[in-house]
Amino acid sequence: MQRRSLLKLGLVSAAVLAIAGGAAVLVQPGLEGGKLTATGREVFAAVGSAVLDKTLPEDPAARQTALNGLLERIDALATALPPHAQAELSQLLSVLGSSVGRQLMTGLGSSWAKAGIADVQQALQGMRLSSLTLRQQAYAALHDITAGAYFSDPSSWVVLGYPGPLKI
Repeated sequence: MQRRSLLKLGLVSAAVLAIAGGAAVLVQPGLEGGKLTATGREVFAAVGSAVLDKTLPEDPAARQTALNGLLERIDALATALPPHAQAELSQLLSVLGSSVGRQLMTGLGSSWAKAGIADVQQALQGMRLSSLTLRQQAYAALHDITAGAYFSDPSSWVVLGYPGPLKI
């Protein structure tokens, strides 16, 4: 194969991937109307379970209640973001919600809903320690949104031993 043919093949392949990726993002957005879609909820439920593993209640019903509260606070956070930040978060969740994007960004083979906590933790650690800045930034966004939304609820402060803000 000649170099020129190889370059043309590379450009055509890149264009096809960009179009397919753009179409996937349009089909399954991570946010709609500033709130998490089913895809976004699935990603954040798995990330929340992994990041907050030892902090969440052990009782399955209480754990699910805590995760539902987390997702509600993430919805509130997302609606307060400016439009450009909402668009970026929606794109990130769309990519992570697709099987190809999830595998490329996190290395996680199974879906978010089927992945075990240890698998998600390992995937997040891989993103955190990646040499690619994009993966590190995606990790930071997922981690910070999850932790910030969870610990913004006063009921989570007991786990930390935080008595709450001082009354002045």
